[in-house]
Amino acid sequence: MTKTERELRQDIVEVGRLVWQKGWVAANDGNISIRLDPDRVLCTPTGVSKGMMHPDDLIIVDMQGNKIEGRKERTSEIAMHLTIYNLRPDVRAVVHAHPPVATGFAAAGRPLTLALLPEVIIGLGCVPLAEYGLPGTPELTEPMLPYIPKYDAILMANHGAVCYGEDVYKAYFRMETVEHFARISLVAELLGGPKVLPRQEVEKLFQARERYGITSRAAPEPWCPVPAEEAVRGEERFEVTRSELVALVNAALKARA
Repeated sequence: MTKTERELRQDIVEVGRLVWQKGWVAANDGNISIRLDPDRVLCTPTGVSKGMMHPDDLIIVDMQGNKIEGRKERTSEIAMHLTIYNLRPDVRAVVHAHPPVATGFAAAGRPLTLALLPEVIIGLGCVPLAEYGLPGTPELTEPMLPYIPKYDAILMANHGAVCYGEDVYKAYFRMETVEHFARISLVAELLGGPKVLPRQEVEKLFQARERYGITSRAAPEPWCPVPAEEAVRGEERFEVTRSELVALVNAALKARA
């Protein structure tokens, strides 16, 4: 059943509250949008906490990013949303946030491309890393262009993550999976290093997608084994001691739990 615009506004408000409660945004960070029709996009405005929005705070822009309705101003990152909609006709919603552990991977220059968890492989696929681009400029979206058609979630270097899907809740759940995957990957690092699944097992999981009713454009690449340099492990790899790092991770995992 097609939702009314008012219902879609309420969906964005609810997802914004969830994103804020989980600690994936601070202050006025992040942005959320839903494509209403071929010519209009409903989106969060700038300067508003995603945990304290009202449906009437949302604005509507055209596919060139011009505001056509609403009392507040548009986000400077609306071009990222519009680029995704233009490259992915199947996408109806976009969620951008800064989940701490996933953003930590992005800040460290590390994509989430190790084949560790069957549920992630089946439901999401790889999460590549797009190079840094200045927010609010075309430089932000340019590094993302090769990845948008092939993946449903992207890490943004030194910035955060963006996920998208057929509706705003699917986009939100993909963000939830990205952060969950990042947490588990980090814990695996602390426990001596991740043990990746063999390529043939990854292929079997991708083949099982249809059986599970999963639709995704993500291909079984670039799932990769542990890089050669990762084989050498020890305290010298960290700028802080392992015990200090464990304490930091525990604090991150408990934040807004």
